[in-house]
Amino acid sequence: MRKSLVLAGIAILALSSCREYYTGQLVGVVNRPRWYQEDPYGMVYMPMGSYNMGESDQDVPQNFVTQSKTVSVQAFYMDQTEISNNEYRQFVYYVRDSLARTLLGENLSEEDYYIVENEYGEEIDPPLLNWRTRIDDDPETREALEDLYYPEDQRYYRRREIDVNKLIFEYTWVDLKAASKYSLLDNKEKYPDKNNYTDLLEKNQYMNSGEKTFKKLNRKDFFRKERINIYPDTLVWIRDFEYSYNEPMTKMYFWHPAYDNYPVVGINWKQANAFCHWRTELMNNFLVNYGDFPVHDFRLPTEAEWEYAARGGNGNIGGGNALSPYPWGGPYIRNSRGCFLGNFKPMRGNYIDDGGFHTVPVDSYNPNDYGLYCMAGNVSEWCSVAFEESGYSFMHDLNPDLHYDAKDSDPPVLKRKVIRGGSWKDIGFYMQTSARWYEYQDTSKSYIGIRNVQTFMGRDKSDFK
Repeated sequence: MRKSLVLAGIAILALSSCREYYTGQLVGVVNRPRWYQEDPYGMVYMPMGSYNMGESDQDVPQNFVTQSKTVSVQAFYMDQTEISNNEYRQFVYYVRDSLARTLLGENLSEEDYYIVENEYGEEIDPPLLNWRTRIDDDPETREALEDLYYPEDQRYYRRREIDVNKLIFEYTWVDLKAASKYSLLDNKEKYPDKNNYTDLLEKNQYMNSGEKTFKKLNRKDFFRKERINIYPDTLVWIRDFEYSYNEPMTKMYFWHPAYDNYPVVGINWKQANAFCHWRTELMNNFLVNYGDFPVHDFRLPTEAEWEYAARGGNGNIGGGNALSPYPWGGPYIRNSRGCFLGNFKPMRGNYIDDGGFHTVPVDSYNPNDYGLYCMAGNVSEWCSVAFEESGYSFMHDLNPDLHYDAKDSDPPVLKRKVIRGGSWKDIGFYMQTSARWYEYQDTSKSYIGIRNVQTFMGRDKSDFK
């Protein structure tokens, strides 16, 4: 009797779970999991909002690069601090370990270092590296890894050092902008002004009945492969400053523990994007392996997101204090006791007056009202946006963006990328939240670092309160 009751209960549950398909009502797919986005470690939530992007005070005469524009940005997360040397070193070590594992797999026993079959006994081609295999420190292993190291005659302090020129990170991304433009080309007469992807068109055009038409492409045709040397350029400390003794920083800044909590510098815009891609893979691979859902990519902030976060809520539409020029509200660069509120170049070269000689730890000074440190000074920060003096005039007012992936063959003017925030070597003007300038995407500097953002998946966090 008891067994029959249990079976009847199971049958009722099964019928009730299928009922929505037979009631004739549109109720959606049931049994979908409820999902909430966790705050990424080390990041701060930025609520969606609108504000007046652009100059809050007098612009440099005849500059005309910061016109005022009312814009809206969706909710996102931003790193509370600039990416530190120690955080970027995790990326460097990951690439190093990946290369080491590949060398071991190529030079040692395949059975030990490669997974050659899947769970069904089918051969995997090419085989996968087995990350769970223990690596023994023996002469055979050292010989297999020898290609990663500098030769003996190039070693420093008798240390066996990795050849940083070998630290190449390879990744693939999908060019969604190119894909979206190409989808308009099925009707040339309707969209005559959209045929601006010349290289893509020439590659995929063919003749049909005497008329030029276009092949239908699929996702793989918009894959873009990147191979980037990800090690920071430590020589920037010398190259950026002529007749200045900065050799100590060149030798020690990135690898010495004394500078672990200092902002990473010497990385160009392409290396910054490679770091974002790796960080995304690191997080999403972990989530998927534990049966969770992936989240939006980590990326460089757009210019509008950066300025919105830097203002800390000061200047938001309806929020008052609209003309606050600095992350702390302003209008002064000192507090009531006369202390400087950021790391920059006071006066005419009195660098130490603000408490720092060059860079300082990433959590120095007080954060702004959103809890973000060093949004003014310390190091400038790469944005994802291409620099154009009149860019505000034609950017959209909804999540403004001006994106262009410059090729190596492009002229320098197309390789300009926006940097924001001012740095330890800049004068006070560049500490303003509205101040903007540029650097070339293939150059690295001792005063430019990075900070990541991640789009919030939803309308606003207040939905869940």
